[in-house]
Parts: sequence; structure tokens; C-alpha cells
Amino acid sequence: MFTKILIANRGEIACRIIKTAREMGVWTVAVYSDADAEALHVRQADEAVRLGPAPVAESYLRGDLIIRAALETGAQAIHPGYGFLSENPEFVEAVEAAGLVFIGPSAKAIRAMGLKDAAKALMTKAGVPVVPGYHGATQEPAFLAKKAGEIGYPVLIKAVAGGGGKGMRLVEGAPNFLENLASARAEAQTAFGNPDVLIEKYITAPRHIEVQVFGDGTEAVHLFERDCSLQRRHQKVIEEAPAPGMTDEVRAAMGQAAVTAAKAIGYAGAGTIEFIVDASDGLRADGFWFMEMNTRLQVEHPVTEAITGVDLVAWQLRVAAGEPLPARQEDMSITGHAMEARLYAEDVPAGFLPATGVIDHLAFPATARIDSGVVAGSEISPWYDPMIAKVTVHGRDRASACRALTAALRATSVAGTVTNLGFLRRLAQQPDFVAGNVDTGLIARNAQMLCAAPVPTAQDVAIAAVVAAEIAPGPLTGFTLWDPLSRAVLLSFGETFYAPRLVVQEADRVDVILDDEVVHLTRRDAHWGLPAIRHGARVTVFGPETFCFDVIDPLARDSAVVGGDTVLAPMPGLVRDVAVVSGGTVAEGDRLVVLEAMKMEHVLRAPRDGVVAAVSVAAGDQVTAGALMVALEPVP
Repeated sequence: MFTKILIANRGEIACRIIKTAREMGVWTVAVYSDADAEALHVRQADEAVRLGPAPVAESYLRGDLIIRAALETGAQAIHPGYGFLSENPEFVEAVEAAGLVFIGPSAKAIRAMGLKDAAKALMTKAGVPVVPGYHGATQEPAFLAKKAGEIGYPVLIKAVAGGGGKGMRLVEGAPNFLENLASARAEAQTAFGNPDVLIEKYITAPRHIEVQVFGDGTEAVHLFERDCSLQRRHQKVIEEAPAPGMTDEVRAAMGQAAVTAAKAIGYAGAGTIEFIVDASDGLRADGFWFMEMNTRLQVEHPVTEAITGVDLVAWQLRVAAGEPLPARQEDMSITGHAMEARLYAEDVPAGFLPATGVIDHLAFPATARIDSGVVAGSEISPWYDPMIAKVTVHGRDRASACRALTAALRATSVAGTVTNLGFLRRLAQQPDFVAGNVDTGLIARNAQMLCAAPVPTAQDVAIAAVVAAEIAPGPLTGFTLWDPLSRAVLLSFGETFYAPRLVVQEADRVDVILDDEVVHLTRRDAHWGLPAIRHGARVTVFGPETFCFDVIDPLARDSAVVGGDTVLAPMPGLVRDVAVVSGGTVAEGDRLVVLEAMKMEHVLRAPRDGVVAAVSVAAGDQVTAGALMVALEPVP
């Protein structure tokens, strides 16, 4: 076994690997960018080495610096985690050329599965069922459009070197194909350095079921399936294992297909075979098709660990160190049911836009497994994935796991940045999800309910007002000569302003008057016992929804009001394309600017018909959240 390994990653996966390594007595070396100098994974590791500035191209993608750090610290092996260099065959070869061990599959195996078109051809040859589509080398737009028509709409455009939903577009009909193709190729070029795509038939009632495999280069086993159908924008939201409605016959067929795929490329280490499944008539042994193989550990691996009792990272270290597979297929079994929810810093009502900010408060229940790379005081930066944590629960069956997930999400609280916590809570209680009727379209079909912008109640505003006023309870609180002490507080939530008036009736009670409504609050302890915190000029109120109010200083208010004539950057990012010029006319919904943030492209469109009065950005500009992009004026 290794005595020291370097972890070529960051965030929650780096912390996850450190935990197992420490339990195995293996010393760990972390690497970090300037943006991560105070990050949790840096603090948890035994040693840490700076790589460079915040951009990944200058830090976490610098394989040469990572290998140098491993050699200089005496590490014997490098664990890539996932993302970054985890599926880069050139990096694997460079690691091995330096006399180090890569904790993962061979460069040959990664190459075999790295391009989706070549992987599908290989799987077809191996006898693994593959979804209908075009996987060829010709990339002319007109040719691809012709192939899409032959396959039959709807179709999926997918980057051949893709993953994580990047470079992927769903096209419903021929008129939208070329625009979506251009967007997918641009995103693929940015994310993977390869603009090539493939075209696949889109299954109209699809489920995304994947099988965890593990090999030692010769033999392979599967550790059953995970259902990852709950997705938005092709990115997973809640994963579970085993898959709802799975039968022994279908599990055996999918498991055998996955093992066949792994053995076909001599796979070593942890990997995932992803299948698209037709759920229109239940799960069938002839109703699933190979999509791709992820030649790495998956984000959702905790649910597999929960139902099998296997530590997949420990298996990775043992096999990489030359040990045989730790178990045979007949040794594997399923116990209970597990679910994992991904908690992100993102603005759901705004279309799941990534968010940034410093986490003022972060609390999780002791009843759930929490994989996180942040703590209170950590910054969610624009440079990396905005994941805050993975919340994983386990129950004796699916119903109990579902209840445990709901309870765990209710007991989770975050302040300092907008999150998808309320969305996850609603999703965990959505009737179809609770019943196990899941497919990849569930979130889209229920978007109005799941993604609606929450509105604070009078109770929420009242709690925020009392916390903002910082009324100190005590025997003289509220004492005046003639009348109860009254105080006004000015708050804002988004673009809505509130001016509640607090009337302190006695030491233990305050009335909050908001318009024509009065909310009575009674002190429960020395801090009023209210589910809220204040951090600087911000008050966060916790409950079924989380509301962050800004405490406004009336003397410092800016009288300027931004109207509907400006298009602002919704987040920090890089301007990839500007589609308009000053003086041009636009119609509502027209494409204005393409902004790249968190490795995804976001198209900013005209909010109304108008004339472009000014364009304040150019392709290649780095902008901050709220920066003016385009100004409009009415059509003459």
C-alpha cells in the first residue's frame, strides 16, 4: 500500500479522498490555486502545494505542476478525483513516465471511452446495446442536420468528448437545429477543447440508469445500479440506489452488459456505465442502451457505498497498489435504499444560474452523510463548480429513504449565498418522485411548482425585522415614560422593499406592524429563539424557504432605479459572443450576448422589442455580476 498520495483535485471530492486515506494510514498532499488557499481540502490534508492563479488552465489543469508537486513531496501515486484531469490519457501517461502511479484506469482505457462516437462503435462490437444515432467523423453542419432528420426529431446533440451536460442540446425540430448545433459546439470547444458532436435519438420517456463497475485490468464486477433521472439541463440533481421499479431480470441484464463493457477495454479502477432506458412501458431487459462510460469515480458514488457497504476510494487505492479485486460478484449484495441530493449555490427561479458569495452560516443534520468542501466562512467563487455539499441518506426501503431525505433537507440551513435548497425540498416531496415515477422530464414538467420564486410571508418579514433591529431582551426593554417603544426598520428582498414598524410591548413581546397586518413575536430565550441570523447588513430567515433580507440604511439609499431598458450580467463570467451592435433593432427573445460561467454557456436575450442604444461589452471581456451588457431604447 502507498504511504503518501497526492490528490489532484479540490472541494468535496478532495476531502472525501482524504478521509479514506487517513483511515488507511496513507499520508495526503493537497494542491490548490490562489482562490483555494484557505479551502477546506487544503486544511485537511497533511501537506499542501500551491499550483498557481485561480483559472483552472493555470492551476488544476497544469499536469506538469501537479506531477512536480508529487515528486517534490515524495508522493507515490496521484488520485485525480473527478473532473479536471481525471479522464485525460496524456496526463496518465505523464504520471507513469515520472515513475508515479495513477489511481485510475489506463490511458488506453480512457481513450477507448473518451470519445462517445468511438465508444459506441466499440460497445456495438462487444455486443452491448447502443442507442440509435449518428456517431461518425463528418461534422459539416448541413450533413449533421440531414442526419438529424433521418434519425427523427427530437434528437440530442452531444459533445463527443463531453460530460456533465456540457456541449449538449435537445432539439425538438429542424428549424432550431443549426442554432443549437453552433451553441453546443462552442460550449464543447470551451469545456473540452474538441467541438465535435454526435447526434442521438431522444427517448421521449427516458430514465438515466447507470451501473457502477470496478475492475483490476482483467476481471470486473458491478456494484448494482443508480438512478440519476432527476436532472435539470442534463445535470443530475437527486440520485438514488437501487433504481425504482428495477427487477432482478433487468438488473442482471444491465449488470452483465456493464461488466462486458468494462472487460472489453481491460478496465482497472472505479467506473460507471451509463444507460438510457425507455420507461414508457416499465423497465425491460430489451429497453436500455449504452450512452457512455465515465472512466472515473462519480459524484454520486456515496449512494452505491451506502447500499453495498463498500468504500470505493479504498478499493481504488488497493487495486492501484497492485492488489486484486477485493470481492467477487457473488459477494455483492444490496441493503436498503439510498438517496443523494446535490446542494448548489444557484438561483433556481433565474434558471439555475450559478451563484457566488461567502457562506455566513452552514449547518447539516447528524443523521445524514455530508460530503462537502466548504464550511462557514468559505467563499463560493466564480472560478469553480458551485457545489456546497452532497446530502446522502439511507433507509431500509425507498419510502423510508425518501422520508429521511426530506427530513435531512429540512434540517439543513445555509446563509450567505442563494442556493437550491428550497427547490430540493419541494422536489423530495413531489408526488411522482415519492411514488418512484421518475424520468428525466419530471423536473421540466413540474417546473412551475418546483422552480417558482418564493415570496416572504408577513411572519418572515417580522422575524427579519426583529433580528435586524437587534432588540436586546431584558427587564427594561420597551420602557418609555408614556407609550410603548416604537422603531421602524427598512428591509429589501430582491427588488421589494418592506418598512415594518416594531412596537415593543414588554420585555418578552414585540408587535411587528406591516401594512395592515400585525405579527406578534414572543421571546423564547435570550436571543428570541428566532430561526434567523444577522451577518453584517444581511438577515437570513430559515424555514421551508430561506429568505435573505438586506437591512437598508435610509440615509444611504441610492435613489437611482434601473428600469427594463438594461440587460445586466446575471453572474460573473466571460463574454463569449456579442450578437448585436449599437443602433440595431431587436425583438423580444432575440439573442444578445453569450456569457460563459461555471463552464456553461448562458444566452442573454432581449427582454422586449427595441433599438440597441449601447453595447458595453465585447467578446473576451471578463465581467462581474450586475455589469451592464446592453442598453435598449424604444423603437422610434
